[in-house]
Amino acid sequence: MTTSVPQWGLFELSLRGESEGNPFAEVTFSAQFQQGEQRFTVSGFYDGDSTYRVRFMPPAQGEWQVQTSSSLPALNGVQSAFTCVAPEPHNRGVVRVHNQFHFAYDDGSSYSPFGTTCYAWIYQSEAQQDLTIQSLQEANFNKIRMCVFPKHYPYNAAEPTIYPYEKNADGSSDTTRFNPKFFQHFEKRVAELGRLGIEADIILWHPYDRWGYSLMDEESDYRYLRYVITRLSAYHNVWWSLANEYDFMLKDKPMERWDRFFEILMAEDPHQHLRGIHNGDPRMNYDHTRPAVTHACIQNWDTKRTREWRDAYQKPIINDELEYEGNIPLTWGNISAQEEVHRFWITVCNGGYAGHGETYEHPEDLLWWSHGGVLHGESWKRIRFLRSIVDEAPQGGLEPLPDAGVWHRVSGAQNGDYRLIYLGEHQPKSWWWGLPEGTDYAVDLIDTWNMTITPGQLRPTHRLNATEKYNVPPYEVVLPGKPYLAIRLRPNS
Repeated sequence: MTTSVPQWGLFELSLRGESEGNPFAEVTFSAQFQQGEQRFTVSGFYDGDSTYRVRFMPPAQGEWQVQTSSSLPALNGVQSAFTCVAPEPHNRGVVRVHNQFHFAYDDGSSYSPFGTTCYAWIYQSEAQQDLTIQSLQEANFNKIRMCVFPKHYPYNAAEPTIYPYEKNADGSSDTTRFNPKFFQHFEKRVAELGRLGIEADIILWHPYDRWGYSLMDEESDYRYLRYVITRLSAYHNVWWSLANEYDFMLKDKPMERWDRFFEILMAEDPHQHLRGIHNGDPRMNYDHTRPAVTHACIQNWDTKRTREWRDAYQKPIINDELEYEGNIPLTWGNISAQEEVHRFWITVCNGGYAGHGETYEHPEDLLWWSHGGVLHGESWKRIRFLRSIVDEAPQGGLEPLPDAGVWHRVSGAQNGDYRLIYLGEHQPKSWWWGLPEGTDYAVDLIDTWNMTITPGQLRPTHRLNATEKYNVPPYEVVLPGKPYLAIRLRPNS
């Protein structure tokens, strides 16, 4: 009987083979997947207990033929087949760059990232991980930044109960032998996120380390990267983030090695998931113009520079760390909820995307930013509200309004005749910049903190001299004169 696999689902061929020596390093194993003229060569991996696996995410419905190749006779020349059927309701395929500055799923539907950061959540107790999943659903986040390696940093002192590598006799990591049980657990959680429509933005390296992972040599780094690709690339909801704060590791991993990581991902990931890299120092952005980089991942508090980054990199901008809502002594982790929401709105209304984070002190040091669990702040509710507004906007993404001498201070975006203008800290009694010429529009006044939407009013611009001088539209929106408001205009049907 032929196996059926949903489109963009996961096909896995599991075979038994010899395991003498070090099968992680000494056995080659791959398979060719073919449908008509489409051919993909996919590397397999050793999963412990004399078991070898190769995984594939079929991009098209219909019949697929499979044939293996291996240095082990038992794994070589094995043939198989499966039928790719309609996708499951939750699965719309891989997220790709769309309209240059935006994103869409393989099925063509728009995707707007509204993500959060939980660096080490997969190292917590099962109960804590389950709480994280529940909180992600409640907050309606659709992306999570998460590390493969454990993290050593203030508020992160606990020793992991499981490690990515087997241990040597002296307790150090044997970087030639992976720990399959760790990766089985990791990918179980990735699959669970996928069923919930949440993208797993997987951070491959970071500098906050007491176990030696950030100090691995070049050969170990490449072996690790290739193993992660073989295990995880067949999951539709994977993104590759080469590093959290790569520039803090340049002494041990020079720039040439980061460039090579991108090249390996581009060449060896058969499904071409999104590829990015995260900076630490705001002055140390990676060269996001490089062809292998799909989108610019930014860490910078100054969200009014979003247009500048779009112009510089000509790619989607995701400011994944615009600082975190919280109250810890570290300045990046103690902005107010109001400020976090403010920076989200600035980013979105300048044609970019933003990432959430929360760092409130906890008696057991269970901070959401690393441990997940339960959200204690207030910004996530307002970010969820903003996502609902963006999801209701025309498909294809919001573009910054043309510079009219004001948009470096106030944020305005459009899609066709649709307008979303965020006034932020400004509190005018009326507004005309960026409005369409006609009057046949529905006007909404959005209170971004109280999460209310009330009908607005258009009236003739009452200062004719200003109209002539600045060439503004003949109509303006009447406002209540309070800060942190947004204006939405939609053509009446």
